[in-house]
Amino acid sequence: MAIIGLCCDHAGYELKEFVKTVLDARGLSYKDYGCYSTESCDYPDFAHQLGAAIETAEVSSGIAICGTGNGIGMTLNKHQGVRAALCWSEEIARLAREHNDANVLVMPGRFVANVAATSMVNAFLDTAFEGGRHQRRVNKIPLQK
Repeated sequence: MAIIGLCCDHAGYELKEFVKTVLDARGLSYKDYGCYSTESCDYPDFAHQLGAAIETAEVSSGIAICGTGNGIGMTLNKHQGVRAALCWSEEIARLAREHNDANVLVMPGRFVANVAATSMVNAFLDTAFEGGRHQRRVNKIPLQK
């Protein structure tokens, strides 16, 4: 079974803990890369762990949360093969998977209620990449050296 990686900073901790209950209810496996409390911390410390885990296929996808979602998403997207998408609604989460083959759902912990987070997680996990014309675009994302 695929393992989902989780990470957050202090501002995303409570929502990350809630997301675990959503994953548990679905019977899904996950690995938590931190943080582990609401004590102030730096999001890159945890985002880099999740990004590396995706690069090495330790996990198949991820869910990341910081206050706005911006910092943790920017950090994750520095990793090759990571396509982290900042989402704030179910439709954006679905389209991130369907059109962009996003493999990390990023949520703004200070701006997303549990109900919305549940619908985004479910949409992200239940939506397949559409491929077709979108594959050509996804193929152009990595920098060519």
